[in-house]
Amino acid sequence: MTSVDDLLELLILDHVSDHTFTGISSSIGSPQVFGGQVLAQAANAAYRTVDKARILHSLHAYFLEAGDLKIPIDYKVDILRDGGSFSVRRVTASQKDSIIFIMAASFHQKESGYSHQQSMKSGLKQPEELLSWTDILHQYNDYLPSGLKAFFEIDRPIDFKPTVIGNPLERKDLPPYNDVWFKLKGDVGNLDLATKQQILTYISDYNILVSAMNPHASKAHWGNIQSASLDHSMWFFRDFDFTDWLLFSIESPNAHAARGFARGNIFTRDGKLVASVAQEGLMRPKS
Repeated sequence: MTSVDDLLELLILDHVSDHTFTGISSSIGSPQVFGGQVLAQAANAAYRTVDKARILHSLHAYFLEAGDLKIPIDYKVDILRDGGSFSVRRVTASQKDSIIFIMAASFHQKESGYSHQQSMKSGLKQPEELLSWTDILHQYNDYLPSGLKAFFEIDRPIDFKPTVIGNPLERKDLPPYNDVWFKLKGDVGNLDLATKQQILTYISDYNILVSAMNPHASKAHWGNIQSASLDHSMWFFRDFDFTDWLLFSIESPNAHAARGFARGNIFTRDGKLVASVAQEGLMRPKS
C-alpha cells in the first residue's frame, strides 16, 4: 500500500448479508494480520449498521488469536442497543471456525456540552525538522539490524516521524514514552468523519508498545521477545483532518508479568486533542 486510496480499499469491507461483512488482509511486515487492520475493519462493519447521524465515540477490543494473512476475515455485527442518543454494536471477527477478535463500539448523536482537554507537549520538534522511517532507511541503511531494515522497507500509506530516534545498536534503557508525528500519503481532502476515524483506528496500533519496550531496551528488543496486541481501547473526541501532520504522544505506566501497558493521546499540530488510545500487549521474553 502506498496511499490513502490503497488503505481505504483494504478497510472498506464487502457486504455479505444483513450484518455480516468480509475483508482481506495486507502485511505490514509481520507474519500475522496487523491488529490495527482488524480494529479498523471492525469499525467499518459496525458503522455500516448505524444511523449516519451517529458518530463513533469509543471502542474496546480483544485480540483472541493471531490472524492468517492468506484467509479472508468475516465480521459479524450484533445490534445491542439503539437508544435515544447512543447505539452500541458488538463485532466478532473470525477466520474459518475460529473467532480471532471481538469488539464493542458505541456511537453517539452529535450534542453540545462542556469542553476541556489536556494540552499537547511543548517544545517538541516539528515534522519538517525530523526524519521519516523512509529517510532513516535511506540514510542508515547499512547500519540497521536486518529485522528493522525489512520493516522499514515495507510500503505504507502513512509517513511516520519519531521526535527521537534511538540507536538500535546501542543497548540502553530509555524513558517510557514515545512521540511520533504521522501523515497520510495521497489525496485526503474529501474524507468524512466516519472514514477518518476508521483510518485513525488503523494507525493507532502503530508505535504504541514502543513506549513499554523503551525502559528495557538494554536487554529486550523485537527480535528476542514474543509480542502481540492483547486488547485495545480508543475514544474519539473531536473532528480533524489529515491534510497536516498529527502527533501520537504515548507513555507506558507499567510493564509486568510479560505484559506491557501503554496509553496515548493524538493531537492536531495546533494542539487539538482528537482521540485517546490505551493498549496492553504481550512482551514475553523468548527462552
